[in-house]
Amino acid sequence: MALSVEEREGFLAEPHVGALSVVERPDRAPLAVPIWYQYAPGGELWVRTPPGSRKARAIAAAGRFSLLAQRTEPTVRYVSVEGPVTGTAPDTPERALEMASRYLPPEQAAAFVEYERTQLDEHVVITMRPERWLSADLGSA
Repeated sequence: MALSVEEREGFLAEPHVGALSVVERPDRAPLAVPIWYQYAPGGELWVRTPPGSRKARAIAAAGRFSLLAQRTEPTVRYVSVEGPVTGTAPDTPERALEMASRYLPPEQAAAFVEYERTQLDEHVVITMRPERWLSADLGSA
């Protein structure tokens, strides 16, 4: 059963690990990778990634991407969104902490951001405006 607008937006706003897909090359299937994402109902979806990563380069070239969020309990439910990139900007410590806090316990989020800042590449924030939605709850009657 398809989800209502409120149900699909609410589900996408929950902290699922997303599966980001983007066309990398016309002679291959889309690149698909797991990723943390942020979304608030009615707004734009955003992700963080190093600017030189395969996904960042593919998103820049394609100008759009899709993201799938799913769960298996208590029923199989998913939401997929696809749309154009609306912006790419340097990451900020506040955005990094917001994202880490969405997925990690509070006592681990700040330490993760510090580790990321000192040990990993710098990141950019890529925003996308959801244009097309596909959703279902396969256990709903």
